Amino acid sequence: MRSPKDFFSPLAIGAPEPVREIPVRPARMIHFLDPSNPKMVAKVPDIVPTVDVLCGNLEDAIQVANKEAARNGLIEIGRTVDMGATQLWSRVNALDSPWVLDDLTELVTQIGDVLDVVMIPKVEGPEDIHYVDRLLAQLEARAGLTEPILVHALLETARGVANVEEICLASPRMQGLSLGPADLAADRRMKTTRVGGGHPGYLVRQDPPESGEIDASGRATAQQDLWHYTVSRMVDACVMAGILPFYGPFGDIKDTVACEDQFRNAYLLGCVGAWSLHPVQIDIAKRVFSPEPSEVAWARRVVDEMGDGAGAVMIDGKMQDDATYKQCLVVLELATSLAERDPALAEAYGL
Repeated sequence: MRSPKDFFSPLAIGAPEPVREIPVRPARMIHFLDPSNPKMVAKVPDIVPTVDVLCGNLEDAIQVANKEAARNGLIEIGRTVDMGATQLWSRVNALDSPWVLDDLTELVTQIGDVLDVVMIPKVEGPEDIHYVDRLLAQLEARAGLTEPILVHALLETARGVANVEEICLASPRMQGLSLGPADLAADRRMKTTRVGGGHPGYLVRQDPPESGEIDASGRATAQQDLWHYTVSRMVDACVMAGILPFYGPFGDIKDTVACEDQFRNAYLLGCVGAWSLHPVQIDIAKRVFSPEPSEVAWARRVVDEMGDGAGAVMIDGKMQDDATYKQCLVVLELATSLAERDPALAEAYGL
């Protein structure tokens, strides 16, 4: 554990000063791209203006034979594509792989000036972040970077979940966390082969009638959320550390209804965004992680009528106090940041 007195000191001679507060920029969707696929790369200039984050994927979804091509493809994107206000991220290979050292070395030294965040898969404890933290500082110094690259950790193992608070506090580089439901399900030995979402077997059933047979007939059931506990714990850990929580992937591309439900559950629990694996999920994330204009209008009304937020007032028969005032500030802050990026939302929000 680093001493509090030097927590914000650079970890290498010549490395940039660590950030003292994580910048909160719109990140409703982290859109994944295979940089080894020429057809996908050709579409990047058209995709960039439609997403908040473009993430070049170098890890599990990339075949071993294509690892170097994916890395080189992402470097070419970083060199040639005008990202505008869109963030450029990369999910590098896992720390136990033979490719991650080259991933970090090549990305930082060649496009470190345009790379905002690196995603580290399967983070199990703060020691993983400490390793990446020191290595990035050395590479930043070598490349002469003036701004540090931030780190985003993936929760994909039971040990990672058990250590989530320590992971969040491991470095001033920590930008946020994402839930990796598929790998986490395998590590926990959960009996599901789905990538995110619920399962029809995970349900609650209405109590049996006071008289009669205790069987399934006539008793209502409701499917439950397998990820409620983990997302909630992740959100608490991120908020405690001042970083950002994200839901991860929803694998059934065709089931846009269930995808929207899962994204909305994460949004309501406090996540700021989710992964999009296909262009059809971009608009879902954009819609779900942007507050409704009616919510923004109500939040503005509460803040206007409460002034400094002290005391309590009645608005349309509902009591509003310090707690609801703070809730409304969260909505307004999000709406304002989104309006700066999206003219249509600015008009809808009246900002």
